[in-house]
Amino acid sequence: MRVLTWNLWWRFGPWEERRKAILAVLGDVQADVIGLQEVWDCGGENLAGWLAAQLGMHWTWASSRSPQRWQRRLGDATVDIGNAILSRWPIAEHDVAQLPARPDDDDGRLALYARIDAPTHQVPFFTTHLTSAIDASAIRCQQVKTLAEFATVHSRGTDHPPIVTGDFNAWPDSDEVRQLGGYKTAPAVPGRVFLDAWEYADPAQPSATWNPANPYVAAGFEPSVRVDYIHIGPPGPEGLGSVTSVRRVGDDPVDGVWPSDHAAVLADLRGPSEQHPLPSL
Repeated sequence: MRVLTWNLWWRFGPWEERRKAILAVLGDVQADVIGLQEVWDCGGENLAGWLAAQLGMHWTWASSRSPQRWQRRLGDATVDIGNAILSRWPIAEHDVAQLPARPDDDDGRLALYARIDAPTHQVPFFTTHLTSAIDASAIRCQQVKTLAEFATVHSRGTDHPPIVTGDFNAWPDSDEVRQLGGYKTAPAVPGRVFLDAWEYADPAQPSATWNPANPYVAAGFEPSVRVDYIHIGPPGPEGLGSVTSVRRVGDDPVDGVWPSDHAAVLADLRGPSEQHPLPSL
C-alpha cells in the first residue's frame, strides 16, 4: 500500500495553477491513501473533492472550527480550510477530533480519521495539522496527546497498524514528535508507539519538506527542516504495514509552477502477501 501526506498551502498564491500541479504529482505517484492539510472549500467546490474526482478516489474532509485567522490572511471570508483524506478504496467510517489551542489563539486545528476498507484489511488512517507558532511546542505536545488518544480509540478491530500523517510544524527531535513515537521519551499515550517512516529512509536522501529551495519558503528566510510526517504503529502479523520505502515528492516545480510551499512524503508499506525472511537469532 502506498500512502502520502501533503500540506497544499490552502488558497494562497497562484492556486488555480497550483492545483493542476498538485494533481499532476498525485497522478504520477499513484498513492492508495492520501492525507491532506490546508484544503480549501469555497462556493460549493472543495479542493479534495476536485482531486478525488480527477483521480477516481473516495474522499472525506473536515473543516476548521475557527477559520477566521486564515481568512484574514487571504482577505476572503468565504473560503473555508480543513483536512482531507483520499482513498482508492471505500471509506467505511470517519470521525474528527478537535485539538487543543491557546485560549487567545484558536485557529481550529483538528485530526481527521478514516477507516479504509482495503481489500485484505481495514486500515485506520489519520491526518492532522498542528499549530504553527514557533514557540508553541507546549500546545503541540497537548495536541499530540489528543491525537494519540484519538488514534488509539479508532485503531481497534484490525491487524493493520494505524497510520498517522500530517504537518506537525515541528522538527524531528522536538518534544511533540518524540512523544508520538514513545521510543525516545515517554509516549503521549502509555503503550502506544508510532514509528516515524523516515527512519527507514536512506540517510543520503533529501528530507526537508520545508525547504528554502522553494520560493514560497525562501521569502521567510527560515531554515530547511522536515516538518511533515508519516507515522505508523508497530507492524502487524508477518510485517503487515511495515515500511519498505519512503521518499520526498512534490519537491520540484511542474511546468514552472511549485505545487505547494511544502514537499510531500510518500511511503510504501508491506502488504499481507509480501514475504520477507525472519531474522536469525
